[in-house]
Amino acid sequence: MKQLLIVLEPVIWFMFGQGIMIGTILLTGWLIVVGVGVPMGIFPADALAYERMHMLGSNVIGRVVLLGLIVLPLWKGAHHLRSLAVDFGGGDRDAIVGSLLYLIAIVGSLLGIVAVIRL
Repeated sequence: MKQLLIVLEPVIWFMFGQGIMIGTILLTGWLIVVGVGVPMGIFPADALAYERMHMLGSNVIGRVVLLGLIVLPLWKGAHHLRSLAVDFGGGDRDAIVGSLLYLIAIVGSLLGIVAVIRL
């Protein structure tokens, strides 16, 4: 199992790096708009209307963005939790913990892909 994690390490680091980028750029902007802008009246309340959001999800580019917002932070979180487990003395259990966390990220990614396709 440890050998498989070593082979997949470049892919995992790529997904982790993209998750950081997406989490920093897109999710921060989304939280500012939804959590601050709309309640304070900076943005119109109908900016988040169902029809507009459905049009976003129906567009190919919108689907790619939604998929990135779902999938990439899962990989970032899995890698952070794995690193946290190793830092707290779980180096001997790294293969099991890493495999479990990345399996959860894979299942979440597949569920995200199915959800975005079904929009």
